[in-house]
Amino acid sequence: MFWQTTRFCIDLAEPKVMGIVNVTPDSFSDGGRHGDAAGALAHCETLLAEGAHILDIGGESTRPGAAQVPLDEELRRVIPVVEGALKLGVPVSVDTVKPEVMRRALDAGADIVNDINALRLPGALEAVAAHPGCGVCLMHMRGDPATMQQRPAYDDVVLEVGDFLRERLAALRERGVTAERVVLDPGIGFGKSVQHNLDLLRRQRELLALGRPLLLGWSRKSTLGALTGRPVEQRLAASVAAALACVHRGARIVRVHDVAATADALKVWGAAGLGG
Repeated sequence: MFWQTTRFCIDLAEPKVMGIVNVTPDSFSDGGRHGDAAGALAHCETLLAEGAHILDIGGESTRPGAAQVPLDEELRRVIPVVEGALKLGVPVSVDTVKPEVMRRALDAGADIVNDINALRLPGALEAVAAHPGCGVCLMHMRGDPATMQQRPAYDDVVLEVGDFLRERLAALRERGVTAERVVLDPGIGFGKSVQHNLDLLRRQRELLALGRPLLLGWSRKSTLGALTGRPVEQRLAASVAAALACVHRGARIVRVHDVAATADALKVWGAAGLGG
């Protein structure tokens, strides 16, 4: 299976590692560490040396309770990093909900739009559909970062997430975006309780029926803290274990902070014949 993006047709026969590049002061686990373009680009190079296959650049925190960032500020944070990362020879993703940021990043040459809101803001579908070949990741989220963890409730979280992603995939197809350009993310931690997240992990294979590759982001999430009792800076082992569990259940891309440890674990996992 392949993921078609602006410059790359990404072969997903082996799982890929998407390295997180937060150009933010307030992301939940690494806010402020790479807050300017030079620092963020240095981090990009580090992630590639550690084994990242894709870089995901974001300028607005999506942690629970996070406030929205003004458009001009997000553009100031993100676009110079995207432009620099495009010279590094790997697919570059922009993590944003804002259609204007999508357009500006795609105009600069970005390969992928990664939208936690699944292109639901006015103009977002159009921004992606207007591009001849960019990749897109559609993620499930209930509510928004400011409110999403206020008593999330589902009758059947796996069925409801699947129905939502199916509808968003159909909305893209109606605008001429081929399925080969799309991957799907069930949105671990985005409007979901610990039990909801665990249900999605245990029944993840059911989402493969949607027919597109799955991208999972468990890295350092609060559910791992609930399971282990560890603070965010001590969730490396739990994050790697979750990444391996996702791959075992069919995920083709894992979005992570700790690239070296995840990449090494996946090499051993694959060599043992245990992958998804």
